[in-house]
Order: sequence, then structure tokens, then C-alpha cells
Amino acid sequence: MNDRHIGIADPHPFVPSRKVDRLELFREKYAAERDKRLTKEGAGQFQAIDFTGKFSEFDTDPHVDGPREAGPMSLDLDVLVVGAGFMGMTAGIELGKRGISNYKILDVAGDFGGTWYWNRYPGVRCDVESYIYLPYLEETGYVPTERYVRGSEIFAYCQSLAQKYGLYDHAVFQTRVTEMEWDEDSARWTVRTDGGDEFRARFVATQSGLFMRPHLPGTPGIDTFKGHSFHTSRWDYDYTGGDDSGNLDGLRGKKVAIIGTGATGLQVIPQIAEYADETVVYQRTPTQVMPRQNAATDIEWFTSLKPGWHRERREAFDKCVQDRATLSEVDDGWVKFAKYQMDAVSEVGGANADLQAMMDALERSDYEWNEMLRDRVDAVVEDESKAAKLKTYYRTMCKRPGFSDEYLPAFNKDSVDIVDTTSTPIERITENGIVADGQEREFDLIIYATGFQGGRTWTEKAGYDVLGREGNRLSKKFADGISTLHGFLSKDFPNLFLLGFTQTATITNIAHLIDEQATHMMYLIDQCISSGARTIEPTAEAEQAWGKVMSDQTATRTDWLLTCTPGLYNNEGKIADTRNPLVSGVYVPGYQYFELLENWRKDGKLEGVVLSH
Repeated sequence: MNDRHIGIADPHPFVPSRKVDRLELFREKYAAERDKRLTKEGAGQFQAIDFTGKFSEFDTDPHVDGPREAGPMSLDLDVLVVGAGFMGMTAGIELGKRGISNYKILDVAGDFGGTWYWNRYPGVRCDVESYIYLPYLEETGYVPTERYVRGSEIFAYCQSLAQKYGLYDHAVFQTRVTEMEWDEDSARWTVRTDGGDEFRARFVATQSGLFMRPHLPGTPGIDTFKGHSFHTSRWDYDYTGGDDSGNLDGLRGKKVAIIGTGATGLQVIPQIAEYADETVVYQRTPTQVMPRQNAATDIEWFTSLKPGWHRERREAFDKCVQDRATLSEVDDGWVKFAKYQMDAVSEVGGANADLQAMMDALERSDYEWNEMLRDRVDAVVEDESKAAKLKTYYRTMCKRPGFSDEYLPAFNKDSVDIVDTTSTPIERITENGIVADGQEREFDLIIYATGFQGGRTWTEKAGYDVLGREGNRLSKKFADGISTLHGFLSKDFPNLFLLGFTQTATITNIAHLIDEQATHMMYLIDQCISSGARTIEPTAEAEQAWGKVMSDQTATRTDWLLTCTPGLYNNEGKIADTRNPLVSGVYVPGYQYFELLENWRKDGKLEGVVLSH
């Protein structure tokens, strides 16, 4: 396979040139930077944006004109799918392939797309190569226009998938589940919605999307600001003008504050800086910035790929990125970092090295990689004060790395300022602007790029409870953490398939996880239908055993997570809080989890699962 699709060369060196010897110096520096950002509140420092109540106006859907037009429905279904993102779409497509047509896909959004329906902010792109991120590429023959396509292209692709596979005939949009109750006599779930619907379904597949429920900082006074404000996942183009490619003419003459510099901030800030008269970035923790290396798709290369390339390319990428044991032809920042670490381990003996030498090599190479990226900040950002604030001091995978060719140069504009909230904390938001370290700055617009809810229970994020067999409530069962078999089934909640980060796996390419989850869920449904069973659920023993696997997995990562800067991956430093599934409920590396599920299916014994007739 040739590499003509790889992208443009970066104008600054992208190969570590400095060797690190004294690991303790970096450990001390990283620990000091972490400690500056630790809070006693942990994830409690954020304020949830719930469907109703305080801050619910931040959840207003900017993409619909009003409430849904359809009146209440009363339907008997074979399957109800809650969520119309990649997972819900994949579930619908696979149901159709099996001849199951009596299903509905329900979502609070106004269309398919999930993450890509909501996140339409300017600059948004996928951060994993589109050739392995987008689902069903071989089946549809679709050719992504670029290596990292814009969000608008991904959203349009979702719509085209829905058209191709007839999903719109099964869709119920602008509709939110309010309660779900199991009826033992009929072996059906009754699902009620805010639209007055009542669906009675044999099977329910539901998810609480990781990037669906936004939240705000815990800063007092958010509701007192008299200017304009919104969360990036509910971008208001009526105010800013433009679209996800930019052209934000509505910001001309405006003073804009943006709070948050994660993956979203990296993409949004250069767009704002191009148009606003003044842009002030409020940053708690800088994000590691690698070059984007985007390019138009080489059509000749893409059309030359042999059947099966999509799965092979996905699998090789995930194995390379997660355990550095496999080479990948996806030669991007993710893979370059993994290869650099592979080379470091090889230098100390590779697989024959003792464990401590291997761990030291991984740590040392991580520091060297970050030294390179800190040097890159100095090479790009002219103002030394700004550059110092943009340098990262944490291990690479403590936070999801960012990719941008425009982010760092944006800070060379005189109109762009950056405030380090660890040294200049935001005290409150006023009618006119933001007070930090006793000084008020006035703004016309405040944008919250503050991410999504992590440290809340599954039912809190979902916005509804589930009443299972004999009055058991999912809110009570999951109060101290999710409890399932393999992340899919939970005892006393038969025929309910939990999808997403529910004791499953963590993986760089989340679209691959979605595909694997859909495959396993459809296998379970097939087994239930083919055997004539009324219900499927796990045994208590199997659920407990999987819980032990999860706790053992967490234990292997605890020491490392404690060294990380506070963030989503370590629940803002509160790793003992088991409500965050990314801390207490993921299998690492993810590709081994996929192999575990595949072997379980091949075994055919349905170990740990009860089919009741």
C-alpha cells in the first residue's frame, strides 16, 4: 500500500531529538502540574445541563424549528433502539439484514448522527482517520473527501446511511424516554416518552452516550450573564454566522470568551480568533497538540484497496495504538507515538527485556515525545508567556491528544489572549463578563467548551430510570457503579441491552467499539429468537465474575491514573468514584476485549447467560 494519502509535511520537526535520562525530574514536574489542578470536588466541580430545570436552556436544540409534530403513539415492537447515533444506526441496519422490520429508533435529536448531530461547531473534524472511523465504507462504496473529514460530511454520511438502509421509516425523533418498566407476564418492556408515547418492546437497546449530555463549569453567576452564551455542542450559528467551515461574520466587532481547551477548544478557537475583535481563552489544562496531517483522499489509492481492508486497517490501528505490538499503515500522530515507544522498548531488549526496563523505556520515550511537542510550541508561538501556558506536562494518554495545524498559530494574534485558570482562577460570571483574580473582563459572548458529563450515574445521564423485575431499579443497582455481564446484560433487567461505556472497553477508534458491540448484541438477540426463549439475562455469578474482571483491570491502571492530570479519564482525579465508567468499567486493551467476545460466541455455550422459555 502506498502512502500518497498521508498528508502534508509539518513545517516543524515531528521527531523527538532530545534524550531524557533523569526520569525523576519529569515525574516531579508532572506531579506539581497535576497537583495544581486537583480539586476536592472532582467531577462535582461541574454543573449538569439536565433536560429540565436550571440550565436546561443550554440544551435547546438549535437544529429544529419546534417540537415534533407527530401525536402520541402506542406500538408493539420487536425491538426499540434508544439513540440514533452510530450505535443506533448500526443496530437498525443489522436488524434489517436479519429480516427484523418491526423496530423503532428513538432519539431526542431531530435526525440521525448522535455526536455528529449535536457537535456542529466550526472546525469540527474526526480525530481518527476517516477511512477507519466511518462505518460501512466497503458496503456503501463511499469515498471520504479527506483523511480527516469535517463534521458536516460525517453528518451527511449518517443521513445517507439512514436513507440507504431505510432507517427513516423507523425513526422517532425529538422524543425523550421518561420511564422504562418490565412486565413479567408479557415479557415486554413498556417505554414511555415525553411525547406521550407508549412502546411495548420485546427487546430494548439503550445507551447513555459519552458525548451527548453536556455540562458547565461550577462557576457561580452563569445564569446572570446578560450577553449571549452557549455550549459548543449546541452551537448558535444564528448569532455567529457561518458553518463548520468557518465564516463567522457575526463575531466581527465582538469580544468573545471561550472556556475550555480540550479537543473541541482546539478546533473552535482558531475559527473564533479569525473573526472576533477580541478572543480570550480560559484554560485549566492545555491539550497536547500534534500536527493534523490532513490531505485530500487519493482516489486511486482508495479504490485500489482490496476487500476486507476496512476491518484489517481498523484492527491493526487499534492494536498498534493500544499495545504497540502491531504495525499499522495509518501513519498518523497516534501511530507515530506508538512506534516511537516501540522503538524505545526495542532498544532495551524488546520482549526479552525485564518488566522494569520496559516500563522505564515507555516512560522515558513519553517524556521525550512531550519534550518535542513543547519545543514545537516554542517554535510556533512567538509570545513566551502564551507559549508557557500552552505546554503540556502529563503523560500522553492521560488526556485524548489533539490534532491541529491552526491552533498554536492563532495565539500569535494580538487579539487573542490566554488565561491560565490554575494561577488566575475564574471567580464568578457577572452580567457583563468574567471575573478572574479580582479583575472583570467584559464580553459579548461566552462559549462553554467544557465537555460532557462523566462523574454521574448511568440513569442520571440518561435522564430516566429503569424498573426491572420485581421492582428492581437500575438507579439503585448502578448507584455505586455499573454491574453487567460483558457490558451488555444486567440481572433482573431481562432483554435489555446496555450499549456504550458500560463495563466494555476503551479504544482510540470508538466507531470500532460500536461495531463490535452491535455484532455481539445481534448475536444475543439471534440466540434468543432462534431458541424461542422469552428472556435473556445473566446469572448473578457471571455478573459478579465480570465485575471482578473490571476491578482487576482498574487495579492495574490505578497507579498510572493517579499520576495523570485531572480529567475525564481519571474522573478529575477521583478514581475511587466508581460512577465514572471510564475509570472503573473498561477493559484494556480494547482489542483483547473484542477477542474475548468473539471467543465467547464461538464457544456457543452462552456461559453465564440464562435463556428462559
